[in-house]
Amino acid sequence: MTKISTRSFSDLLINVGIIAALMAVLFLAFFFVYLPFTTNHGQTITVPDVTKLSFDEMQNLLEDRDLRYEVSDCTFVAGAQPLTVIQQYPRANAKVKEGRKIYVTLVKRVAPMVAMPQLESLTFRSAELNLQSLGLAIGERIYVPDVAKNAVLRQLYNGKQIAPGTPVPKGAKIDLEIGDGLGSTMFEIPNVVGLPLDEAEAAIRGSNLKVGTKISVDDPEKEVGTVVKQRPEARSGERIRVGETMDLWIVGPIEPDQ
Repeated sequence: MTKISTRSFSDLLINVGIIAALMAVLFLAFFFVYLPFTTNHGQTITVPDVTKLSFDEMQNLLEDRDLRYEVSDCTFVAGAQPLTVIQQYPRANAKVKEGRKIYVTLVKRVAPMVAMPQLESLTFRSAELNLQSLGLAIGERIYVPDVAKNAVLRQLYNGKQIAPGTPVPKGAKIDLEIGDGLGSTMFEIPNVVGLPLDEAEAAIRGSNLKVGTKISVDDPEKEVGTVVKQRPEARSGERIRVGETMDLWIVGPIEPDQ
């Protein structure tokens, strides 16, 4: 066994220096050689951009880079392909260690349902904001003659009027009938007395007017479904504004509007 000479003070200092140097070498070797080797210190992987990729494409790309993944959320995005990645964390080009887990958000396969809001009588801008807040979209804007300029007169989905509260898929396009403000135009009142109800309604709408209240009456001398009275009446010289309504009195029972 080697003995350390301490016969003089200088020998003691030399031995202490040797021990300190060995400890320093061991310290540096541990932190700058051993630890980096065992923990892959300084070896990083650049996170790829997986947004807009399908689930399978994302999975293959991350596995090729020795990265893991976890689906943290699913949400619906109108117009986006189902089961595609719309968000990721860490973001693209971030530096991470091998085996790091990447959290992704996918697009849902089925759109959730939302309740149709009440848009009629709102301005177009208010209706637009209302739809956007629910994840719905503006479809076709149909301008019709009416004194209420830029006011929503009817709301339609797939070509049919839709009542408030009716469930519709998120992202659906809602068509709107909007007043064009031309209600100041005046013309003679059309005469629909004596016409069947369907022909009378067609004549009224063809004159850029609206069918108002329909009232059932008994008249054994007239055929069922015949219009026997209108308001306003078609008198000589009487005029009506575009977009105004006409009330009708019809023989027999009246079927409710669909």
